[in-house]
Amino acid sequence: MTSPLGQGTGPASRWSDLERPPLGAPALRRALLRPGALWTSLDLVPATGSTNTDLASRAAGLPEGAVLVAEEQTAGRGRLDRVWSAPARSGLFFSVLLKPDVPAGRLSWLPLLTGVAVATALARAAGVDTALKWPNDLLVTLPGHPGGPGAGTAADGGERKAGGILAERAGDHGVVVGVGVNVTLRADELPVPTAGSLALAGAVCTDRDPLLRAVLRSLEEWYGRWTAAGGDPAASGVEAAYAAGCATLGRRVRAELPGGRTLTGEAEAVDGHGRLVVAGPDGRREAVGAGDVVHLRPAD
Repeated sequence: MTSPLGQGTGPASRWSDLERPPLGAPALRRALLRPGALWTSLDLVPATGSTNTDLASRAAGLPEGAVLVAEEQTAGRGRLDRVWSAPARSGLFFSVLLKPDVPAGRLSWLPLLTGVAVATALARAAGVDTALKWPNDLLVTLPGHPGGPGAGTAADGGERKAGGILAERAGDHGVVVGVGVNVTLRADELPVPTAGSLALAGAVCTDRDPLLRAVLRSLEEWYGRWTAAGGDPAASGVEAAYAAGCATLGRRVRAELPGGRTLTGEAEAVDGHGRLVVAGPDGRREAVGAGDVVHLRPAD
């Protein structure tokens, strides 16, 4: 995600890959910035290190609803500062500034809420099966593996990570939520074997303009429900929607925790604080938060 200081590739190269046309900021603004809507501004930059970093640095002077979109992100970050990179114009790379008036203890639901919004929007707009891996990954299933997300393994082409979400505090009341989604990445462009893209999952639409509009409209809808309910995940319907779309639940998982400790068992639920509840072999249940988990992997 990019900043006004980011080094772009120049106007002549905006159409260098005809399969990956550039986004148009004026059209996006006309579609998304409306009186009374959540989104209040939308900036589009050719390239930047991280849209989260850029937007957070300006958060104090911006109203809620600022959106920053980048055509290329050269130093994108995932959870625990893991690197997220992709070719220019191959995906959706954006951050939004939110200032929810909800109890601080409920802010942990923001990345989960965003996951619900992104997954439901892309399922409709791109026509792909989507699922969520707790706490912040978007999964797609490659064709030839029936059963939806979870059928098959990364090695045989089943379930792949196509997107990620990162929420970070910005000042006293703001939260910057960053989203990265691989849209047109080809097999030879995938950064790791467990990655995927909407195109590889057989998407019926890989035009980033309608996909970005769908995602931002979905996020506005879910965020509105959640804030109207005071951040209550149950009353807003976010908790039920997340549980319904979470591929982690019902599986045996191995959570690698700080200090070298490992928790293995069945992922039973996501509790009211957004934590994953794991039932160990002895039947004892333990809830772990996203900040407590270094890695979460299948146990088998």
